[in-house]
Amino acid sequence: MSCNWGTELWDQFDNLEKHTSWGIDFLERYTKFVKERADIELSYAKQIRSLSKKYHPKRNREDESRYTWFVAFAATLQQLNELAIQREDLAENLNAQIVCELTRYTQELKTERKSHFQDGRRAQQHIESSWKQLESSKRRFERDCKEAERAQHVSDKIDLDNKTDGEKRCSLKARQTAQQKQQAAEESRKDYVTSLNQFNQDQHQHYHTLVPVIYQRIQDMEERRIERIGEAMRSLAEAERKVLPVVSRCLDAMMEAAESIQPRKDTRQVVEVYKSGFDPPGDVEFEDYSATMRRSISESSYLDNRTEERRQSRKLWPFIRKTKVYAHTHTQGADETHLEESPGCTQVLFSPFSC
Repeated sequence: MSCNWGTELWDQFDNLEKHTSWGIDFLERYTKFVKERADIELSYAKQIRSLSKKYHPKRNREDESRYTWFVAFAATLQQLNELAIQREDLAENLNAQIVCELTRYTQELKTERKSHFQDGRRAQQHIESSWKQLESSKRRFERDCKEAERAQHVSDKIDLDNKTDGEKRCSLKARQTAQQKQQAAEESRKDYVTSLNQFNQDQHQHYHTLVPVIYQRIQDMEERRIERIGEAMRSLAEAERKVLPVVSRCLDAMMEAAESIQPRKDTRQVVEVYKSGFDPPGDVEFEDYSATMRRSISESSYLDNRTEERRQSRKLWPFIRKTKVYAHTHTQGADETHLEESPGCTQVLFSPFSC
């Protein structure tokens, strides 16, 4: 199947105009797509750089640089900053090699398309004008023929009714009018033939010379546009591929930094930093506080002749002084006689050990 627009699409001027307009719109959209892609890369690079700067140590501290995990993280941040540089380079290449070029090419394409379709419209207007001229001469020839026929009919009728001199003069005048109409019809016929020949010539030239040439130029323009889009897509992929080696090296460096972390070395470093050099404390010796208690109990043992509960109470009271004092206070009035009879209780209550 032939793909020549000039022969296959000779009657699709309006559709070709719409199609090429849509093609330019697509080119502009693709240019905008690449520009936004470059803006995203630039914004991403800016954020990555800011992130790296935010977490990078403000100054080298000796206590931090001792540890492999800290050194590895610092190296990772450095490589991350290098990745940001690569994304910036990618954005710059996209803007310079694709966006600017496509913007310039789009303007050139619009100008070229406008010129081609102006030529097409002029050719279309010329053939339409030739057709109108043909139609006008055809209608005039038709009208003159009808008028000549009517004039001839009138002249023939007058000749049949010719009886008097006046009627003869009318017949002569009618005959002259008929001849004039016939001459006018003949002139109209010649004009019609001339217009017809001219139109056929113009039509042949239009559909076999002008239209194929103009449409072929439009087709070539469209093919160049499509080819340029393909080149732009390849340039986009190539620009991305250019930064991959550096990106790969940065990732390899990050992997090496991660593999350089040594947990055992870091924990040993903690020992070296924080070890005091002192020995752990020894066992705590037993301090015997029961001697005084046994002495106090021995002094008051003669009172322990009653019940088992009274004996247990006297053994524990030095450790609960407040309870003993409280009991003594509340029982003083009720048991005053008993205290008088047992002076040893007062002596024990205010012993130095109870204080």
